[in-house]
Amino acid sequence: MLLCLVSGILFFNACSKKDRIPGNGTVYNPTFLTLQLPAGWPAPAFSIFAANPLTEEGFQLGRKLFYDGRLSRDGNFPCASCHQQFAAFATYDHDLSHGIDNQFTTRNAPGLFNLAWMRELHWDGGINHIEVQPLAPITAPNEMGEQLSQVLQKLKNDTGYVRMFKLAFEDGAITSQHMLKALAQYMGSILSYNSKYDKVKRGEANFTLSEQQGYTFFKAKCETCHKEPLFTDFSYRNTGLTLNTFTNDFGRMRITGNRADSLKFKVPSLRNAALTFPYTHDGRLYTLGQVLDHYRNTVAPGPTLDPLLTGGIPMTSTERGNLILFLNTLTDTVLTKDPRFAAF
Repeated sequence: MLLCLVSGILFFNACSKKDRIPGNGTVYNPTFLTLQLPAGWPAPAFSIFAANPLTEEGFQLGRKLFYDGRLSRDGNFPCASCHQQFAAFATYDHDLSHGIDNQFTTRNAPGLFNLAWMRELHWDGGINHIEVQPLAPITAPNEMGEQLSQVLQKLKNDTGYVRMFKLAFEDGAITSQHMLKALAQYMGSILSYNSKYDKVKRGEANFTLSEQQGYTFFKAKCETCHKEPLFTDFSYRNTGLTLNTFTNDFGRMRITGNRADSLKFKVPSLRNAALTFPYTHDGRLYTLGQVLDHYRNTVAPGPTLDPLLTGGIPMTSTERGNLILFLNTLTDTVLTKDPRFAAF
């Protein structure tokens, strides 16, 4: 058994299936991988690779698809246009992501990392599995705006893709299911666990005094919703933001139809918070300071406001500054510079 260390992520080369040679001479003999979870982290609620075995060939196919603009109608909007590696796979500096025909989406793109722990995706939890998630942006008329049949035809016309699908899947067929499984293998492998915070927890670094004081404040005031080590509890909460009258987005209520879910959105992970600005579901807050000032001063009352935020979160200017310094320790530059996740 071959053990490979790749940019801080452990993959194990397990047994291979019996070699098979499809009609074009390509050998189907995949390298099976096991995603090694960070030590001390909770196990995911379910395995996203249980029915989609992770292989090097599937991962590389998913990587190529992720960066290919041909998945969009005009060829200019790959998945990576809204999920940029240097921004922890979020959209850098834009409140709402850009789509085809100079359109905008209606939400801020979240960072794509540690998806293996997520039962539900999107700000409202409207997608319940990583393998179906790409269908939403690919077919949305204000995002990638393409028909699935057209995407598949483009892939079938590319001899490089023909070969990669044969390497990644036993029957070698270019199908929507195989395309989505390959994307899931790539996206599901993106882990963030090498920030300064993680190194402190592993005994490899130390917080400064101000960072430690910020961490202490975080533990007292923020950890209920942003649980370590993932820095989210995956719940949906109304954090006191007023309704955006441009998007009229009521959040979780859009999915459940329950008025009790009005203006509730998924609690985002605070990992890489310094890179994933602007913040909130609609990107209305551009700095971490503005986010903390919202919790200090502008939490709007309402029938679905999270009870923990009644009256906001009091903090002094010193506590505010220390908390920002702590949040900066959650930046994972190992992930943002990892060539394994970059474009070819």
